[in-house]
Amino acid sequence: MSEDLINQDSFKSTDEIWFSDNNDDSQDIKDLENNYQNSFDEPNIEEEVLNRPRVSLIGRPNVGKSTLINRIIGRREAVVQDIPGVTKDRVYYDAQWDGKEFILIDTGGWTQDSSEMMSQISTQVQKAIDESDLILFVLDFKVGITQEDQDVIKLIRKTKTPVLLVANKVDGAEAENQIGELWSLGLGEPIPVSALHGRGSGELLEKIKENLPNESKFKDTKKGPVKVAIIGKPNVGKSSLLNKLSKTNRSIVSEISGTTVDPVDEIINLNGQDWHFIDTAGIRKRFKESSGFEYYATLRTSATLERSEIILLIIESDQVIADQDRRLISQVIDSGKALVLVFNKWDLIDEDRHLELEREIASDLRNVSWAPRVNLSAKTGWHVDKINKALNISYQGWSTRISTGKLNQFVKEFVAANPHPLRGGKQSKILFATQISDKPPTFALFTTGALDLTYQRHLERKLREQFGFEGSPIHIKVKIRQRKR
Repeated sequence: MSEDLINQDSFKSTDEIWFSDNNDDSQDIKDLENNYQNSFDEPNIEEEVLNRPRVSLIGRPNVGKSTLINRIIGRREAVVQDIPGVTKDRVYYDAQWDGKEFILIDTGGWTQDSSEMMSQISTQVQKAIDESDLILFVLDFKVGITQEDQDVIKLIRKTKTPVLLVANKVDGAEAENQIGELWSLGLGEPIPVSALHGRGSGELLEKIKENLPNESKFKDTKKGPVKVAIIGKPNVGKSSLLNKLSKTNRSIVSEISGTTVDPVDEIINLNGQDWHFIDTAGIRKRFKESSGFEYYATLRTSATLERSEIILLIIESDQVIADQDRRLISQVIDSGKALVLVFNKWDLIDEDRHLELEREIASDLRNVSWAPRVNLSAKTGWHVDKINKALNISYQGWSTRISTGKLNQFVKEFVAANPHPLRGGKQSKILFATQISDKPPTFALFTTGALDLTYQRHLERKLREQFGFEGSPIHIKVKIRQRKR
């Protein structure tokens, strides 16, 4: 909730109550609670549950699937680069056309390449086919039909899912007149488009709408489970952790740094509770100096952090805590998300290093001593089962609300025991406090003057001791009394 809410005109008429010299503070608090607490309560609105149809884009590498995704959804969301293999995992995007909502599934380029990486990509493509209500088979019309295109056709003919043949890179009327040869593929009428320039995109969307069922046979919710973003430096084990939690090879794992480019979503049930996990690209130290898809992949990761509710920050136990880890923690605090610290590869360090690392954590990460911590091994699965408890602790702390009466009683006792230091012969006082929102817990303090940052930090520590808020940052806004003339 923005600070503007604190400044609403509705508060102006209460200056006599808030900022009077009346010594009966308890009566002031009671009046304010009765009159204004309800204005800060956020309604609990349940979102409609839907089963949106799913549309997968399938094709060999570098035919323009991700560019077509961006054209359909109307924004640059999918990472695009003029080299094959940028998209590796299957990635989900929300889309709609003419009132019809559906899910687009981008996939890596399918190939017969026998390398381990390409084998994992092909597995992800097959899974996308299996969970689709409609398949868009995309080919590069400028290149023509290749053997890999023929191989993809054999793959999708094994499914009973409807298929639309999309001829991409048809950039003019002359090229469009030549697409008739594609009828020989036996996939129905070819649809000419230019994903880069937008040519034919409207016609394609109409075809998609015509061929989609009203609802998918696959479960989907708009609200869904709590979103948990897995972030960290490149190659710290984020994808390995997702795979271990899901008990599948959901995210492609490789020793090559930067394997994950697009965010990878997966609903995972832990001890009977669903969580929406999002694997992300590793955030580099100086990502603005990166070029091409790495730069945009890092932007996607930052956007994922904003749409998530809990952040799992992965740190390598066998490495010294880096400045980049601390920067990521600061980013999480600024974003107001709940936080769980995960120290991966804990099983690889000896007992002496355990003690040394504990001292480093206590010193270097003291500003997030409130965050639950899990020491585990994503590769072997050791202590991965502790993730569910840590997530629940953080989400509960992030969602905590305190009544105005309890909060002001706490503040009254805190101020009595810890008077604000004198500054220029004057002493600031807290007149009234209220929690204006949760997720994260945000407090407004109405005062007679500015509060020192050290005093605010001390107040925050006492708030945590009294009410918990484990796993969540706390935001405090100070509103200074404007004296009447």
